[in-house]
Amino acid sequence: MPIQVGQRMPSVTLRVMTDAGVKEVATGDLFKGKKVALFGVPGAFTPTCSAKHLPSYIDNSAKLKEKGVDAIACVSVNDAFVMGAWGKAQNAGDKVMMLADGNGELAKQLGIELDASKNGLGMRNKRFSMLVEDGVVKQLNLEAAGEYKISDAETLLKQI
Repeated sequence: MPIQVGQRMPSVTLRVMTDAGVKEVATGDLFKGKKVALFGVPGAFTPTCSAKHLPSYIDNSAKLKEKGVDAIACVSVNDAFVMGAWGKAQNAGDKVMMLADGNGELAKQLGIELDASKNGLGMRNKRFSMLVEDGVVKQLNLEAAGEYKISDAETLLKQI
């Protein structure tokens, strides 16, 4: 069963590409004492993720911060090198933290795994967005497989 509003985020280690190389990011540290807009995509460099999903958060980063969001983060079951390259290609800069869940650990613990094996992509996470405050899920928008209707930044902005 997928994580629900009111539940605490699981404790896992994600990775992010920095100028100094790959850095580990513990979810406990990421969410502690902060309001975080977290969204997940099935794959970096994929059509909907690149044309719509990530750009919606980059374009609305200032509006999210005006509503009290401390950090905006994108997560995918890709490695830190791919997430870093995708962030650069999309000009995410310091607007969106590009988090790698390389082994799908977060996806598993959130209960949002997506089996994309038929497309040669293996296990991924479903497309989603959530607002996490001090480690607790306050809003959750989980898409049905293949859809992009409710996990965009505009929807999350309306919910804050």
